[in-house]
Amino acid sequence: MLTASDIAPVEGIDRVGPEHAGPLAAITADAFRDDPFNKWLFGGFDPMQRTFRALARHLYAPNGFCQILQEHGQGLAAAMWLLPGDKPDMAMSGMVQTYWGLLASGGWGALMRGKAAGEAMEGHHPGEPHAYLFTIGVAGAGRGRGLGRRLIQPVLDACDRAGTMAYLENSNPANRRFYNSLGFERVELFHARPDSPPLEAMKRLPQ
Repeated sequence: MLTASDIAPVEGIDRVGPEHAGPLAAITADAFRDDPFNKWLFGGFDPMQRTFRALARHLYAPNGFCQILQEHGQGLAAAMWLLPGDKPDMAMSGMVQTYWGLLASGGWGALMRGKAAGEAMEGHHPGEPHAYLFTIGVAGAGRGRGLGRRLIQPVLDACDRAGTMAYLENSNPANRRFYNSLGFERVELFHARPDSPPLEAMKRLPQ
């Protein structure tokens, strides 16, 4: 089963912990600024960034595998994963902070949309062990240079060596070709709520 130690280190790509929740969120929110699903969910940039920061701090960095790709000291791309066996739950204090931050910045509607999205996403995860890519994003200053591929490929290579499936929800149809080029294929489209843009469940079998 894939573990973090199976992922080969790459120069310029750092594994980061909860203390880097701010940069993880800043890069991710910038990348998702015009994403159809996340615009629907959060209703604005501030609740988006605050929620990504809380999720990074309380879930994905302490429990999972988070990376930042840097050039000349500037973070340009970020990814948040849960690997097989990683605990997909937050402590109660982290959950309260995450939901309170979303309510305070996005209002009751954003909180209810976030709850619906979380439940729908959880309900469509594969039953078998898999590496879950929650987010991968490239900040505006780094786009169009293959940085997303550089960031994700070492994890996918490790998945191949370990015989582990990778899974994600694509929230932007414009990114489908990128994920297809990495070996991901559509499983299904689903909606968090009837009024939400679709999410595309995609999986990648080990190659």
